[in-house]
Amino acid sequence: MVIGQFCETYPPARDGVGRVMLAYCQTLDQMGHECFYIAPQDSARSETDGCSTLLYPGIGIPGEPYRVGFPEMSRTFTKQIYHKNFDIVHVHSPFLAARTARRIARKQNIPLVATFHSKYYDDFYRATHSKTLSNLGIRYILSLYRSCDEVWAVNEKTAQVLRGYGYDGEIVIMPNGTNVRDVSAAEYEASLSPYPLKNDLPTLIFVGQMDIKKNTESIIRACALLKEQGVQFQMLMVGDGQDVQFLKKLSKELGIHEQILFTGFISDHAAMLSLYKRSDLLVFPSIYDNAPMVVREAASMGTPALLVENTCSAEGVIDGENGFLCQNSVQSIADGIQNALSHTAQVGANAKLTIPIPWEKLMADVLSRYEQLIAKRK
Repeated sequence: MVIGQFCETYPPARDGVGRVMLAYCQTLDQMGHECFYIAPQDSARSETDGCSTLLYPGIGIPGEPYRVGFPEMSRTFTKQIYHKNFDIVHVHSPFLAARTARRIARKQNIPLVATFHSKYYDDFYRATHSKTLSNLGIRYILSLYRSCDEVWAVNEKTAQVLRGYGYDGEIVIMPNGTNVRDVSAAEYEASLSPYPLKNDLPTLIFVGQMDIKKNTESIIRACALLKEQGVQFQMLMVGDGQDVQFLKKLSKELGIHEQILFTGFISDHAAMLSLYKRSDLLVFPSIYDNAPMVVREAASMGTPALLVENTCSAEGVIDGENGFLCQNSVQSIADGIQNALSHTAQVGANAKLTIPIPWEKLMADVLSRYEQLIAKRK
């Protein structure tokens, strides 16, 4: 099967959607299919490991991991893409790359699948501060989803978000996966060596964009409350983003800069797994994210997560069994951390058993859906 996967993020390791799409491409290739990662190119990186690429010129959006490109304006790209005989095309973001995918689907009379990953209204409103413009943006993306042969969402609560936007078609739930693997003793030691972590302190970790939309400010303020209460801890803030300087300044103002280590973006997978393994608790109170990869990756290393209850991120997590839940407030986050730290070992073991889905197992379901759509179209 020849499959085109489309999104607006490259290189993929900087963004959850791109990382999901990369996992699709790599796993499907390993299973014997020809899968293409199709996106705007990042000048800092010329190829994607483990799968084929079809890239067009793109420029970065300040403060965001996404890129803007105009695929139809690149002769080299259009010559390549329109002469490729796909069996199916799958879009992971509903913008310009998706429009190209739709043209290919119509021209070649093949199915078009779209996965809904993100809370786009929130992104539009943050960029424009206009409800009118944000609603116009939603109308634009709905026109794409309504033209697809099938629409997927990463969990039921995320599907509810899309329905709330006005989409009334069928939505197939297709979760995100992650592969459970350990790190060698050598990898573990080498990965931890750059960081001055104390062995006698509980270790908390956040992984993601340093962006206040991820509730990162609440994490810093919750840590300040913990310090006031005499709770001993050290906190790893892993990632980069537009608000990193604000968060560093805030930690100094609150007098907790010695407890918090900002690592910057970490691209090495073994290093990230080592940090998860070293940590006692992933603190991820984001109400923006849908099915965050970081929760699954942490669980694969036996590290449970603290999440805000009734959010998309928390779907599938049972408080005190395979994770921890809190309210969306600084005090509740602080209380949740303090409660979790005395139960992380058993809950982490349960998280490892119940949360990760191997990508190969998931791709078997994906291929089954693809085959049904191809047969239906024929």
